[in-house]
Amino acid sequence: MVIDAFCEKHSIILNKNKYKALYGDAVVSGKRILVLKPQTFMNLSGEAVSAVVNFYKIPLSSILVVSDDISLAPGKMRIRTKGSAGGQKGLNSIIEHLSTNEFARIKMGVGDRPDRESDITNWVLGRMSEEDRELFDKAKENAVKAIETILKDGVDSAMNRYNR
Repeated sequence: MVIDAFCEKHSIILNKNKYKALYGDAVVSGKRILVLKPQTFMNLSGEAVSAVVNFYKIPLSSILVVSDDISLAPGKMRIRTKGSAGGQKGLNSIIEHLSTNEFARIKMGVGDRPDRESDITNWVLGRMSEEDRELFDKAKENAVKAIETILKDGVDSAMNRYNR
């Protein structure tokens, strides 16, 4: 949802379908960027990311991953420069395929399941309550602004502005 909002705001069309991903490129804040949406299952995102990183020879310092995070409440967002997957299987796949955890990420809070017995995939891919959706939508707007800040002023600037 964050990537879709960012692409819509900057008229980026993800019209290429290769490397197990949809992707497109644009110039935002004076920088040429490539926006990628893996088309694999969540827990295989690293296949698409590593294929594009290797083909285009993208430095790790230029990678930004946006992912959900059940340990953050809906409406919360955290920007990090590196770190563990924290149980997030898509991030784990990216870390494994890149052989490093040293890439920037924006983690979007979706909250945890009401009961620990529920299937995590159904929870993450399911519909949010109206209240949670409103909180998430506000965080989504901030995430788009954070991506713009990262492109213009760097990750540290975005962390200082948006991690609260």
